[in-house]
Amino acid sequence: MSGNFSFSFSGDDIEDDGGQNPTAPNVSASVPQPSASAFPVQGKPLLPATKHDLQQMLSQLPSKVAYGILDVDLDGRGSIQLPRRELWDVRVQLMAEDDGNDTEPGLGNHDVKTGVYEGGFKSWESSVDLVKVLSISKAFLGDMNIAPRVIELGCGTALPSLALFQWSLSLRGHDDSCGLSLVLADYNPTVLQLVTLPNFILCWALHQRAESPVLADAFSSEGELDLTPEVVKGFEEFLSTRRISLSFFSGAWSTEFVDLVGAESASRIGHESKRHTVILGAETIYSPFALRAFTQTIFSLMEQERAQGNAAEALVGAKKLYFGVGGSLDDFVAGAREQGADVEELREETEGVRRGVVSCRLPQ
Repeated sequence: MSGNFSFSFSGDDIEDDGGQNPTAPNVSASVPQPSASAFPVQGKPLLPATKHDLQQMLSQLPSKVAYGILDVDLDGRGSIQLPRRELWDVRVQLMAEDDGNDTEPGLGNHDVKTGVYEGGFKSWESSVDLVKVLSISKAFLGDMNIAPRVIELGCGTALPSLALFQWSLSLRGHDDSCGLSLVLADYNPTVLQLVTLPNFILCWALHQRAESPVLADAFSSEGELDLTPEVVKGFEEFLSTRRISLSFFSGAWSTEFVDLVGAESASRIGHESKRHTVILGAETIYSPFALRAFTQTIFSLMEQERAQGNAAEALVGAKKLYFGVGGSLDDFVAGAREQGADVEELREETEGVRRGVVSCRLPQ
């Protein structure tokens, strides 16, 4: 199996071409038994599962970010505008930090470099499909009797989590005692630092700019946000006031990964309340190896929640078939049902490359 994948789509991003994203981390997972590496690369170890400190990530932000807006039509139920850091802006930062040598994986000719980069700098079709499905089922965010928790695996630009974050700003008030937990995981820590975190800051800043002179001043240039110390501090204070936690994890899906996420949830605000956990994955099953690792990982996480008496479900968006590499949404559905899960098909796209969204739950 080749170490580099390109799916023959011109351009860089979903806005231009609706390209495909194999965003899955190169990992192994361990339910019910430890398995071999999902993407073994001879002589190259997988990145270890790692939790990243939010304050440290905030301290490493650039002085400003350039962004664009992706306008997602919600099938006649209005639309949502999701900000994303521009790819060219990421490239400029990487070149500046690498003395002009554009060596960072992910901004070249390949969608995936096995064991190196998993596609997270770009946005992909199935992540938009997830946003559309979540727009129908987002009511759980407004239930003040539960603590919503979102885990996005292979998050990249994190469009589904960004949408839930944005909706939560309207649905959950200052007096919410349960809090909201957002867990963002990508194989590459660089992706988390350069696009995932900036996208959340952009989402917050655009939502709050009318109420904050500091933010109004920070948008002094069209399509740019100045990340001044005041802006960064305001973001931190907002999360604290609204009882919103952002947690970032990188590295291989593994027993250690699942344990890290579980330990994080036990220490977070609102853990004393009943929790509703939604696990998200877009384009995470683009090969048989990735499919197996992803399926095992979400089953581990759902088992973890069920053991604690919490509700949990996974929403998975993917192509019906990934030509040339063999993964498919139908294979995921079949595998999940073989393990006893209840699987429901929520959405199907038949134009262009066929794809769909399914929900997956463990029986109670």
